[in-house]
Amino acid sequence: MFESLSDKLARTFKKLRGQGKLSENNIQEALKEVRIALLEADVNYKVVKQFVEDIRQKAMGKEVLESLTPGQQVIKIVYGELTRLMGETRQELALTGRTPFTLMLAGLQGSGKTTTAGKLALHLRKLGRHPYLVPADIYRPAAIDQLQKLGSQLGVPVYGTDRKLRPEDICVDALSKAGTVGADILIMDTAGRLHIDDALMAELVRIKEKILPTEILLVADAMTGQDAVNVAKHFNELLDLTGIILTKMEGDARGGAALSIKAVTGKPIKFIGVGEKLEALEPFFPERTASRILGMGDMLSLIEKAQAEFDEKEARKLEKRLRKKEFDLEDFQTQLKQVKKLGSIEQILGMLPGLGQLKKLKGLKPDEKEVIRIEAIINSMTGEERRNYKIINGSRRRRIASGSGTSVQDVNRLLKNFIQTKKMMETLTRKGLQGMPSMFQ
Repeated sequence: MFESLSDKLARTFKKLRGQGKLSENNIQEALKEVRIALLEADVNYKVVKQFVEDIRQKAMGKEVLESLTPGQQVIKIVYGELTRLMGETRQELALTGRTPFTLMLAGLQGSGKTTTAGKLALHLRKLGRHPYLVPADIYRPAAIDQLQKLGSQLGVPVYGTDRKLRPEDICVDALSKAGTVGADILIMDTAGRLHIDDALMAELVRIKEKILPTEILLVADAMTGQDAVNVAKHFNELLDLTGIILTKMEGDARGGAALSIKAVTGKPIKFIGVGEKLEALEPFFPERTASRILGMGDMLSLIEKAQAEFDEKEARKLEKRLRKKEFDLEDFQTQLKQVKKLGSIEQILGMLPGLGQLKKLKGLKPDEKEVIRIEAIINSMTGEERRNYKIINGSRRRRIASGSGTSVQDVNRLLKNFIQTKKMMETLTRKGLQGMPSMFQ
């Protein structure tokens, strides 16, 4: 996410910081590089022009030019302008007032609309809501089946759509039945097309007029860059969107749609899709995204993901075992599973200040296969071996390697790394928690 843009901006600001005292000339040169970087990231050219001009005016101020750290001052200005460009603060769904609330999802085919409906249902259920999935796409044969499968997987009720009914009538009937399934939020998955046409838009307008949705959310493919912005502009003109969900952000290294769409449409990005799994939907925070673009990481998002995914009982158990120096390979395996819930290693590194740039150095790319290899090796051990690694002799290592499809060298490396990790964690626990009450008391 934003990888290419982050790299280019990092190089520009590194040069700026290295120049000590700033002048109008070197600021202009830096802004020229910023302009090129944004245009190459497929940011709308009008947005880029205004963005660079706003930075120039603030960077040329006396406070910056006479500052002891002018380079840092310019970065602070860019951070502020990036945040403003993407909407200043997080925009929540408008879920206040009388229920059931109605969320209408619109968008073109291929944008990930149906999958996003499932992701949104999972997100809302975690917030204590009771979603009801409504398949209103009667044209794409697999759309209804796909949503029913997602509902079954999530344990969320799905309206039994009759393809003979008009989409607007389907939505009205589903709304009338929401109470019978105990739902307080309807998520309506509407039809899409390969391109915007009059028939599609007329149908969406009819649904809007019949339902008066609480939220009308456009689901747009971030990978399409400025096409996504243009699509958002057209949908907004006819439907008056309340927000946007950008999908496939994990594969978009440029980020042009995210940086342009709010400025062009005036509508906030409310969520971003960052993977194929149903858990891979994140609330969009402009300030945190700006921080990640500038290589400052996003610790708040990482902490929130950890709080949501980590099992508190397991954490208590681990703390007690660390205090007693009982940390074993079963604990190690449990922690690996917990970390995997946070996302890919690369995503996690991107949230850590400074490491977002470090991971892009030559030859330094996180190896997801290594995690799979480690899990396979641990799974090939007996329970006794996982609880007491010291009994794993040469013959046991050969058996474990054979059972996991790895080499004895791989098993040796895992055990060496585990021993180092065990010592480090026990040392940190002793120094950090000695004489202190449990963090969970």
